[in-house]
Amino acid sequence: MNGRVKSFAIIRRRAFQTGVFPSVIVLVVVTILPALYLLVTAFTPLNLTRPETAWDFSMPFNNFSLLINDARFLNSVWVQFKLSLFTVTLQLLAGLAIALLLNKRSRFLEACRTVFLVPMVLPPIVVAIIWKVLYTPDISPILWALRSMNLPAPSAITDPDLALWAIILADVWEWFPFTMLMLLAALQMMPEEPIEAAKVDGATAWQIFLYIILPLLRPALLVSGLFRLIDSIKAFPLIYILTDGGPGTVTEVTNYYAFIQAFNFSYLGFSSSITVVMVGATFLLSWWIIKLVGERVEIE
Repeated sequence: MNGRVKSFAIIRRRAFQTGVFPSVIVLVVVTILPALYLLVTAFTPLNLTRPETAWDFSMPFNNFSLLINDARFLNSVWVQFKLSLFTVTLQLLAGLAIALLLNKRSRFLEACRTVFLVPMVLPPIVVAIIWKVLYTPDISPILWALRSMNLPAPSAITDPDLALWAIILADVWEWFPFTMLMLLAALQMMPEEPIEAAKVDGATAWQIFLYIILPLLRPALLVSGLFRLIDSIKAFPLIYILTDGGPGTVTEVTNYYAFIQAFNFSYLGFSSSITVVMVGATFLLSWWIIKLVGERVEIE
């Protein structure tokens, strides 16, 4: 009997390994090998106009030393910091506010939830084109309405003071449904007993939210915030379509700067070093946030 059980366990394990093996191969080919090649390239001065530089490791840390003294790179990091800070914060606030409003069981609110999800399911390039239309003075219905009321209607994407805020607004509109969905799910799984007990004790709605609902939402806030933080560092389509990094460099985030170095100037080695620094910084920042905010939170 034991022999049959062991034989069945071996067959099941082999079947599992056989089923997983193709996925592992795809993962290695699509993700791991390109990531390793990116890491290796970061230590070379690879330039597409000079193929011999592909395996030149004579000065392996030269790209990283150049980054430290590159004012344009440092500016892109500052722009990225502002973009990530404001987009993630506003998405969490908007998602939380709307999740609280929709946290009722009714057919009308279920329909509203579906409508709110539309921006998130649209392709990013479509979202960028929608906002390009809204920000272009000659065709924008919003700017036309402002002009008809004799109100100022500047072109936000060409104004150095407004361009980054234009990107932030479009990004928040596109991705606040993600945080709303996460927080709404957490709200609907929240136990009713603490809230009912607080009401019996005479707690106000604000006290219930601040001392009961918000602490119980902390894991969902942390997870959704981390997801949005990582995605904000990958921001590209909105910037590419709306501002092309301009005016000047006011919307040139770090990954867009890496794109310019790689595809405009063919400095693939330098661009790879920028990407490696970005990936490392993302891991460190995520770890720090989990340590700081989630040290007493059990993420399930």
